Amino acid sequence: MFEYEFMREAFIASTFIAITAGIVGVFVVSRNMSFLSHTLSEIGFAGAAFGILVGISPLAGMILFTLISSIAVGSLSTESSRREASISAISSLFIGLGILFLSLSSESSSYATNILFGSIVGISAKEVTQLMFLAIFVIVVFIISYKPLTFDSFDHIGAQASGLNTRLLSVVFLITLALSVSIGAQIVGSLLVFVLLTLPGATARYLVHSVPKLLMISVGLSLAGVWLGLYLAFVTNWPVTFFISAFEVIAYFLGLSYKNWKLSH
Repeated sequence: MFEYEFMREAFIASTFIAITAGIVGVFVVSRNMSFLSHTLSEIGFAGAAFGILVGISPLAGMILFTLISSIAVGSLSTESSRREASISAISSLFIGLGILFLSLSSESSSYATNILFGSIVGISAKEVTQLMFLAIFVIVVFIISYKPLTFDSFDHIGAQASGLNTRLLSVVFLITLALSVSIGAQIVGSLLVFVLLTLPGATARYLVHSVPKLLMISVGLSLAGVWLGLYLAFVTNWPVTFFISAFEVIAYFLGLSYKNWKLSH
């Protein structure tokens, strides 16, 4: 399998994607932003389609659209109810824009398929390098802001009372979330990238409680999902997204079952 260059590049890219998604996912779940990660993936679809239309990289278009949207939403309010109302209002618009951009583009429909569902054969060495740098940037931001972000994510009222700038933290987190969506969509696709950004973190919360352990289990589940998904996609020629989603869903329900069993004993 690894004698093929595209598989080597896919595994390298997916490793960085999985680590980033696993870390970000813990905070997505703790901050109740699963809905936002789904919406940003839809916005990312429009951005990638826009990139194809104007002749720039789909990744660049996706980053542009998700960054602008995340900063705008984060600046509106730190209250989740207002934020969700805001993103609900623009979600359908961006889906429509994505469809419009693709219809105006001269590229083939395979581009739309790759944007929506990801691809393990369409990643070049240059794109792998770009994904690595973006992933490293996101990880460094999390390392720098780990303590205040953890405080704000798991005790928002306490963070506000202590004088932390929770709105700034929210914007910083949303920027990293936007980049994570753009990174993850390259393998999983914009349609299901939120799976990697929510399920590993949600599963980890059923198993452990300390933040370091949450991060380790979430990253482990994310890595296992993408590695197994890539391998099974290679040997079966089925979509990699199916295997990744199936693994994470099964892991989630196993974690939920374990949590229920533990509560009953």
